[in-house]
Amino acid sequence: MAAAPIESIPSVYGAWVYSEYGKTADVLKFDPSVAVPEIKEDQVLIKVVAASLNPVDFRRALGVFKDIEGDTTLPTIPGYDVAGVVVKVGSQVQKFKVGDEVYACLSNSIEIPHYHAKNSHGDLNEKALVKPNRLGSLAEYTAAGETMLALKPKNLSFIEAASLPLAIETAYGALERAELSAGKSVLVLGGAGGVGTHVIQLAKHVFGASKVAATASTKKLDLLRSLGADLVIDYTKENIEDLPEKFDVVYDAVGQTDKAVKAVKEGGKVVTIVIGQPPAFRFMLTPTGSILEKLKPYLESGKVKPVLDPTGPYPFSKVVEALGYLETSRATGKVVVYPIP
Repeated sequence: MAAAPIESIPSVYGAWVYSEYGKTADVLKFDPSVAVPEIKEDQVLIKVVAASLNPVDFRRALGVFKDIEGDTTLPTIPGYDVAGVVVKVGSQVQKFKVGDEVYACLSNSIEIPHYHAKNSHGDLNEKALVKPNRLGSLAEYTAAGETMLALKPKNLSFIEAASLPLAIETAYGALERAELSAGKSVLVLGGAGGVGTHVIQLAKHVFGASKVAATASTKKLDLLRSLGADLVIDYTKENIEDLPEKFDVVYDAVGQTDKAVKAVKEGGKVVTIVIGQPPAFRFMLTPTGSILEKLKPYLESGKVKPVLDPTGPYPFSKVVEALGYLETSRATGKVVVYPIP
């Protein structure tokens, strides 16, 4: 999929914007005349080709983060995941040039937990996004710091690339902090979601887990097997608390920490990306192109694959509908918006 030819940069562009907090169906509006931002010396301006959605998008719109120091002020353009073409570079940018096809997570920093010992609770919680980018990816243009960016793998389409950054960096960062390594076992709760699909693949192909187990509903079990899960668990029929086997790491992607701690080995580690009890230890992960670059060989070889929800991609005019679908928690993999004019 080729990028649109680079043309002169307009003075205004179209973007989805909310100026008050509430449900995205009520507050998110299309604004055709947002001023193109002046980039800083270490930033690039990107002509957005595709963007993907994350639950944090509608949670931020609800005002979940509004009392957190460093959260952006209104109005806000939502969206973190972007794939597009560089159309302008700041004076200090060295790695990228006009015409480069890139992808990134636009968030400045994401907070993820370390690990939590058995019988404790933890979370990648609702305070996850600190100082998020006010000019998000649900727009025709956006700005990004050089350190956030990576060159798009040539074998991936813009749609596929846009689906990756936040989910795959969240999956990788938490597994790293849970100290998953070769020979250890991992259980993924919510293996068919945007993050879970990457946790399975990274655990198997990057971290060298000896056994990867994952949960999903009946119709999604084959997907888990195709991603590399050794043991698939139908959560509509089985309770993970009753499994005879315990795991070195349990990765909770659905908000079931109470069950997760019952499935981990004594001394094992639990991470979750859903709000729960405050973790004993909290670590900061700055989304960075270096993680995407580190994973590039796995993406180019096909060992790690993007997983796209079959209802998409959604056209730019249907962003509100796409977010509404994401809110149902029925999405498989990532929901992508494409094409963006």
